[in-house]
This record gives sequence, structure tokens and C-alpha cells, in this order.
Amino acid sequence: MSTAARAFWLVEPGKGEIRPVALPAPQPGEVLVRALHSGVSRGTEAIVFRGAVPVDQYATMRAPHQEGDFPAPLKYGYLSVGVVEQGPDGLVGRTVFALHPHQTAYVVPAEAVVVVPDDVPARRAVLAGTVETAVNALWDAAPLLGDRVAVVGAGMVGCCVARLLSRFPGTRVTLVDQDPTRAEVASRLGVDFAQPGDLDRTARHAPDRDLVVHTSATGSGLQLSLDLLAPEGTVLDLSWYGDSRVELALGGSFHSGRLGIRASQVGSVAAVRRSRYTHAQRLALAVDLLRDPAFDALLTGESPFEELPAVMPRLVDGTLPAICHTITY
Repeated sequence: MSTAARAFWLVEPGKGEIRPVALPAPQPGEVLVRALHSGVSRGTEAIVFRGAVPVDQYATMRAPHQEGDFPAPLKYGYLSVGVVEQGPDGLVGRTVFALHPHQTAYVVPAEAVVVVPDDVPARRAVLAGTVETAVNALWDAAPLLGDRVAVVGAGMVGCCVARLLSRFPGTRVTLVDQDPTRAEVASRLGVDFAQPGDLDRTARHAPDRDLVVHTSATGSGLQLSLDLLAPEGTVLDLSWYGDSRVELALGGSFHSGRLGIRASQVGSVAAVRRSRYTHAQRLALAVDLLRDPAFDALLTGESPFEELPAVMPRLVDGTLPAICHTITY
């Protein structure tokens, strides 16, 4: 017997719709999950929604349970939390996280879900995939005790990175964003806040950051990140620019200061932990870190699933401001 479900599909760049799905009965080793919440990963999903995925990245940027192909039609997304209705005895009735697109119910292998601890609210758990990105980034960055760190870009990834960094002893973290309302979010995350204009190199804020994590996906944000670095410092760039071109002014202190730019991406486990962590273990660590209630600062709005075709364009063009906008089922 099949189970009826509904999924959000991008039917063409800039336009989405909800389509029916007939789910197969779960086989041994599979689970049927009934969705409770999903999260919109604004940076990546905006690029997908606009049809701006570069052709040479079509294979790399496929989501784990994506259907269809870039640029469209396809269903995309990877922040879903639900309850297991059918499957192994140890999972039935448990709340789980899965890297699945926006869909009311789905059947996936049991190893594709991670159990959410009882003390982690289901809505907060949609952040697991983003916290996993932050974990991998900090494995790549290897911050040291007492480091002076700036995180440029106060979106989902930047905020998650800032919160994890705030727990490093002796580390001073500044979250940087053009939006002054992010100051309250930074306070809830336990870090300092600054707007780009506050960080004028000729003013009291000298380029003295040991590490800068860049997440704004803009050329100006990456330039600011370089300008904030102390000599020998490194920018860890988590941004994905899609098909946008980025220009940098490298005639200043980039060479004399021996500055570095390094990319980090969650698709591979960071090399320093690859021998010890699988993708599943890294995701389980991220879910466990969500016991921290400070992450609720990132949950800035929610809409019912039926409204997603109208909500997604507003999230993409910024008329619906959000850090993490969640979808309820």
C-alpha cells in the first residue's frame, strides 16, 4: 500500500508549487517519517530558487533526497524534522532529523535519520544541518584559545558559527552584519556585534583579527573579511556564490600581510576529523549541540506548508526578513 503525501517543487526558476506524492510502503531497514517542521536554508535555497546553480556544480549541489535536476523542475531542501510512524521498533514514535526536501511525509533508509534528543524542541532541531556546517567549518578553521574572531554575515550559518565560537574559552567573537537588528540576535548568542561601518580600519578597530569566518556570500563581505585580518591571518569562506562573480582588491595588505583565504564546505568531513567521524556521526554531534537554547534566536518566523509557494519568493527577495524561517506541517 502507498501513503499519500505532498511535496514542494520548484517548477521553473522563481516559481514553486505543491504536488502530490505517492509513497511506497517502507521496506525492512526503512522508515516512514511524518514531517513536523522544515527549515528554509535561505542562502543555498535562494540560489536554487533563482536557477543560479552553475552548470558545472549540478552534480555537486544535489541534495541527499533531491528529485529532478537543476535548474528545474526539482524538489530541494535538507532541513526536515518529523516523527517516525513506521520502521524499526527502536525508531517508531521518535522525533528525527533528516536531510530531506520540504514534504509532508517521506520514506528513507533508517540510517538517513538522526534521533533528536528529548530535550531538543522539534522546531529547533531543523537547524541541525546548519550547525553541522558550522561544526565542519570550525574543524577546518581550528580556532585557538584567546583568538580574536570576526564572523561576517549574520545569516543561519554565520550565527551558528558565532554561537559555537562563543563557547571557546578566552575567545572574543564579533558578529558583523549590515542589518542593525542582528545586534539583538548577537546578544542572545553571547557575542559582540558590529556593522561594517563600525570597523573602519582607520578608526579604533585595527585589522587585528586572528581569524575571520565569512558567510555573507557577497564580494564586499569577503573584502571586509580580508581587511579585518591581522598579519598571517586567514579568512575561512563558507559562502556559496552560485554563478555570481566576486572581485577583490588585493593590492593592499594581502601580500605584505601574508593573508590567506580558505574555502570550507560541508559536503566532505574536514580532513582533520575524516578518520574519526563519518557524515552520520558529524550530524549526530550537531543535533546534540542543539541542546543549547541560545539557538532559538535563529528561529525568526514560521508559515504553514500550504503557503510555501508564496513564502519562498519573499524569502528569496528579502521582503520577508528572516534568519531561519520554518515551515509547519
